[in-house]
Amino acid sequence: MTMNDNSMTTNDQSITEKGLGGKTIPGHIVINPSTSSGQAGHWYVVHTYSGHEARVAETLRQRATTLGQTDKIFELLIPTQDKIQIKHGKKFSVKEKIFPGYLLVKMVVDDDSWLVVRTTQGITGFVGIGSKPTPLSPTEVQAIMQFAEMGAPKYKVNFSIGEAVKITDGPFADFLGSVDHIDEDHGKLHVLVSIFGRETPVELDFLQVKKI
Repeated sequence: MTMNDNSMTTNDQSITEKGLGGKTIPGHIVINPSTSSGQAGHWYVVHTYSGHEARVAETLRQRATTLGQTDKIFELLIPTQDKIQIKHGKKFSVKEKIFPGYLLVKMVVDDDSWLVVRTTQGITGFVGIGSKPTPLSPTEVQAIMQFAEMGAPKYKVNFSIGEAVKITDGPFADFLGSVDHIDEDHGKLHVLVSIFGRETPVELDFLQVKKI
């Protein structure tokens, strides 16, 4: 994902949401390519139903096209980060939404374009002061892009501090313990295991433990 002045462009940002039956929807939709890379319009943030951001974006794309607003509504973006999720003992790369419940829209705001966005099913309002939408500043746009591009994929944490777990692999297999520390960047846990009557921290991979 890269940012050029007032424009955002992304790599493959396909998102899967519950209820889509495995179908993916682009997390970055360019409605009007001729204006998306230029200086026209600003980026705005709208509230959406959490967990429905991609479907809302696709609905808004269809409405902008059908209602002749593609000269004012240019791009839609759901910022994501790559995360590694461990499920059933296997690692999967997933797209995790950075701002659940929000959608970024690059547009020129007037009465007509505002109405198209505001009345799209699943959108509950613009982020702004009072009823007036407030555009993101270039600094905010850059910060969002940099955050989305940060480093290598991180692990999606399915554990919490203090949670009871069972070790499934290694010299402490079948031992029970509690999570003491989570290293999300490297997919590691420190688990407190009772050894010789005292709790001892053991470093384990996410794949070596499971929830009880």
